[in-house]
Amino acid sequence: MKQNKNIISKVFKESIAEELEVQVGDVLLTINGEPVVDIIDYLFLVADEYIEVEIEKADGEVWLLEVDKEYDDKLGIEFENPILDHAKSCRNKCLFCFVDQMPKGMRSSLYFKDDDSRLSFLQGNFVTLTNVSDEDLQRMVRYQISPINVSIHTTNPVLRVEMLKNKFAGHILERLKYLTDNNIEVNGQIVLCPCFNDGSELDRTLKDLAELNDQLGSVAIVPIGLTKYRQGLVEVEGFDKERALLTIEQIDKWQAYFLKNKGRPFVYLSDEFYVLAEKEVPPYEAYGDFAQLENGVGLMRKFEYELIEALNKTCYSGTQSKKVSIVTGVAAYDFMCRMADLVMDRLPHVCIDVHEVSNVYFGDRITVAGLLTGQDVINALKGKELGDCLLMASVMFKSDEPVMLDDVHVDEVKKELNTQVEIVEVNGKAFLDRFIR
Repeated sequence: MKQNKNIISKVFKESIAEELEVQVGDVLLTINGEPVVDIIDYLFLVADEYIEVEIEKADGEVWLLEVDKEYDDKLGIEFENPILDHAKSCRNKCLFCFVDQMPKGMRSSLYFKDDDSRLSFLQGNFVTLTNVSDEDLQRMVRYQISPINVSIHTTNPVLRVEMLKNKFAGHILERLKYLTDNNIEVNGQIVLCPCFNDGSELDRTLKDLAELNDQLGSVAIVPIGLTKYRQGLVEVEGFDKERALLTIEQIDKWQAYFLKNKGRPFVYLSDEFYVLAEKEVPPYEAYGDFAQLENGVGLMRKFEYELIEALNKTCYSGTQSKKVSIVTGVAAYDFMCRMADLVMDRLPHVCIDVHEVSNVYFGDRITVAGLLTGQDVINALKGKELGDCLLMASVMFKSDEPVMLDDVHVDEVKKELNTQVEIVEVNGKAFLDRFIR
């Protein structure tokens, strides 16, 4: 009888697996006689030049396949369950957790809080390292699960226990040291909460992290996101212009220190701080390899750089008039207006209207485009002249289907607004391509 995991969902063309007649629906049982517990086992075991793969076919017959290949060559298969196991849920009650600030009635998957190091490695999710055992850490080192993304927040043991509401949360510095000393690359995240882990506590955290080796590659600092659904939760103040300016000044000093002592800025603020402070984001060169884009670090600067570079390379000479609308959140509105002006200056036949949408669903303190809902977009733009098409950023939708946070499908947006809708990647070149194709 088939197990409930390790079911193969895809066999790539011209792959080793296709050559060996592996098929969709087959079940991977063992590699080199060892059971494959999860995706980390699979990636580790499949890497060798010679492996023996045990497969169960649809009729129950078991095949033993002998594979000679180059080291690290892949078999060319994917699985129904990407991690081949149940994702580990988070047992913390972090005072800044966004899931705890969501209204009832949203799709169930949005309420699942993962804290799984395997998802950190595979998908870039951030983990607190409070829900892993010493054996799990040793396994990460043995398999060299790297890089991983860690939610640090503070290195003060007492404060971290208080912020995460987990009695095991205080050992973060020791765990980071163990991982980095054993060649595991780590990127860190700090959700900054006024009157908790900012100010002198942030100085303490950065001083502690500075003592770890260069395997701690970067640390991103993001402001706490506060929805209107915080009833019963710890009272936390948000960031305003004054607090954002103070934080920028504080991090400017630390970046100067790290540039001198590490040769790189090391710690980065998300773009939201600069928007709140009404200050220009740092130059493109300040962000290195943009390792913290998922935290909104340097996203605006990278987009602008890509757009200007693409504009400088384009020789488009079309003259057909185009009128396009863009929807964005409050935080990025002024920025997107400037980007639209750059395009219209170069392409005079193009007219771009940028529409700012406030977040009624979560509350007006949530200003990023990625947390806009379909109903807010529809309500804000209903009855407006949107031109030939409405452009919506891909971050507003699920990664695997065009559905927004409140389960509004892109087709419903099209119907309600009576316009064509195109989903565009958050990339300057992709943005320009929409106007010159």
